[in-house]
Amino acid sequence: MNGYSVFCVSDHTGVTVESVAKSVLAQFPHLEFSLITLPFVDSAEKVREAAARILDTPRPLVFSSLTDPQLRAILGEAGIQPFDIFDLVAPAVGAALGQTATPSGGRTHGMAPDYEARMDAVNFALNLDDGLNPERLGQADLILVGVSRVGKTPTALYLALQYGLRVANYPLTPDDLEQDDLPACLQAHLSRLRGLTLAAERLAAIRQARYPDSRYASLEQCRMELGAAETFFKRHALPVVDTTRMSVEEIAARLRQS
Repeated sequence: MNGYSVFCVSDHTGVTVESVAKSVLAQFPHLEFSLITLPFVDSAEKVREAAARILDTPRPLVFSSLTDPQLRAILGEAGIQPFDIFDLVAPAVGAALGQTATPSGGRTHGMAPDYEARMDAVNFALNLDDGLNPERLGQADLILVGVSRVGKTPTALYLALQYGLRVANYPLTPDDLEQDDLPACLQAHLSRLRGLTLAAERLAAIRQARYPDSRYASLEQCRMELGAAETFFKRHALPVVDTTRMSVEEIAARLRQS
């Protein structure tokens, strides 16, 4: 049995509707899905082009976040009945609020008031990546610590871009892990430190892809470093997130709650 082609149709980036589709489809693990995102479908012509592509595809499922009712209507006229975020949710929310929704595309991802803050946070994460510029750690909202390749950099950048958080990351080297005390540059920032870890087998696979057959990538080395890091985290009572089975979105959510 062939899988389903899942179209995510949006009048902006498609990030929101794609996230919704992935979350819903994850509840059906025994079926196969191929995800196709169609962003910036923001005119009648583009909607008709999208509809033609969808109708030319066997077994399509369609998720939509088109905000303009007239554009949504074009899909219906073509015989496509999408799972539409606004048709399904907005009326219920409007009823609860006693208000009618005012359609406007791209509000969730456009030039929002916090745009400059998020860009500043991204630059901060890049400038304090991998232990750079430790003299600026006092400006960080969070400081991620862990051994090499546990996901510190992508998590810091995601927190910056999505939430405007200024996140630094600091790699714990084998030399650091042999010490009883925190590295000197971290000692004044204990309350903002968060540890990241993951399964040794996963870490070895990640390192192997980058540095094949090296001691750095060996399972023995990974187990040694992760074990030392676990002891280190407990010694300093740091909150820890295990990233083994988490997406960067899930890691970020856990860190924001910690």
